[in-house]
Amino acid sequence: MTEEKVLGMKPEAGRWMFVLVGLLMNICLGAVYAFSVFRKPLEGLWGISATQAGLPFMVFLAMFALFMALAGGLVSAWGPRKTSLLGAILVGAGWILAGLAPDILWLTIFYGVIGGSGVGILYGCPIAVAAKWFPDKKGLAVGLTLAGFGLSALLMAPLMTKTIAMETVGISKTFMYFGAAFLAVLLALSFALRNPKADWKPAGWKGAAAKGAAVVELDRGQMLRTPTFYALWGSYIVGCLAGLMAIGIAAPVGREVAKLTPEAAAVAVSMFAVFNGIGRPLYGWLTDKISPKGTALLSFALILGASALLFFAGEGNAPVYFVAFSILWLNLGGWLAIAPTATATFFGAKHYAKNYGIVFTAYGIGAILGSLLSGMIHDAAGSYLPVFVPVMGLAVVGFVVALVGLRPVAAAQKAKN
Repeated sequence: MTEEKVLGMKPEAGRWMFVLVGLLMNICLGAVYAFSVFRKPLEGLWGISATQAGLPFMVFLAMFALFMALAGGLVSAWGPRKTSLLGAILVGAGWILAGLAPDILWLTIFYGVIGGSGVGILYGCPIAVAAKWFPDKKGLAVGLTLAGFGLSALLMAPLMTKTIAMETVGISKTFMYFGAAFLAVLLALSFALRNPKADWKPAGWKGAAAKGAAVVELDRGQMLRTPTFYALWGSYIVGCLAGLMAIGIAAPVGREVAKLTPEAAAVAVSMFAVFNGIGRPLYGWLTDKISPKGTALLSFALILGASALLFFAGEGNAPVYFVAFSILWLNLGGWLAIAPTATATFFGAKHYAKNYGIVFTAYGIGAILGSLLSGMIHDAAGSYLPVFVPVMGLAVVGFVVALVGLRPVAAAQKAKN
């Protein structure tokens, strides 16, 4: 067996470099979560409605989920480096061209379609690399890699806000400047990505003897014929739907229900973003320790408890608001670590990029349905509190689905396929 080396070090130490690279990449990719800082300035610039100003963001998320599913084959065929380079070019081009957009339609095309597709192509590359370099610590490595995406808005939102406010810069140049920076950083980091040799494994690791580890390597077609896939996919939809229904309304709930000032609500959302980022490595680590099923059950129990707190506490209870929304943001971030880790655990690392691309479509479905349902319920009820009733119901459904269906794929299942 040829000895692996990473930066001249033994791979057990050097492989952490790939986690750092992935985290930095995700800080750039996660800047989409800071798009809200552009909405009011865009409304004033072009005289458009709030709904129109949100179109680039909605299309971005849709393209992100779509191309995440389509790009899995590219990672397998081209490898993570070439695929990442393509994604980096599209991300940078989308942001830079957004600065040239003459109206909201072209901004939606440049930022939403081109930028969103780039993030979808690139997003899975550092995750796939981390999963292969850390078969013994998949959850922790994937969670740390993804932490940058959750924390990005905490860093990018204030920087972008200040840049937009500068008289010599403004909205359009802000898109262009950040696009150029993202392009340079992502291209440079893409060259660092590589998979370990096929025969490499961490010293002392026992493979399938690890708790819950995959005993089979399933391709996309085989995975789709297992009940475990549908349980994971369904759980992921429910986790994202429940989380995003609540998280998408964090600021207005702070003002209207918890009776916070706009400034206090904005500070609260920044704090919640920290929990969103922490949730990824924390739940990734938990997935390693107590299995995907155990972690999913814990997540749904916490979502149920937080939603019940909010609903029954009623209006004017700021402490409950802070505690409950911190838990909800933590768990949304957690699902973005549970799902990729469970994909590698249940179906193996060999076809991980293709497999997780399909699993990730659950995020897109949850994001769209969550945003629509929370708005519809508020419009019908005139309050945000009723939103948490279906969230509680979804948490119960998710708990049952995870309890019954999230289980390792038996070796016999592969023989049937």
